[in-house]
Amino acid sequence: MSRRPNGMITLAIGALFIGLALTVLMVSDRTAGPLLGALALGGLGIDAVASVIQRRPSLLERIGPLP
Repeated sequence: MSRRPNGMITLAIGALFIGLALTVLMVSDRTAGPLLGALALGGLGIDAVASVIQRRPSLLERIGPLP
């Protein structure tokens, strides 16, 4: 799918974030906080998967290593 060596790792992290977002939606009480968290997690996950397909750095990769 990707020629980058970390493409599979990015794809796995994206799938993990999407799964976490779906889990938050399933177990939350549908208040604003969990919904915003699920939206953020899902957005980052979708961006990571799309970045592998488009062969570009994802938002998580552009942040870089945090201290």
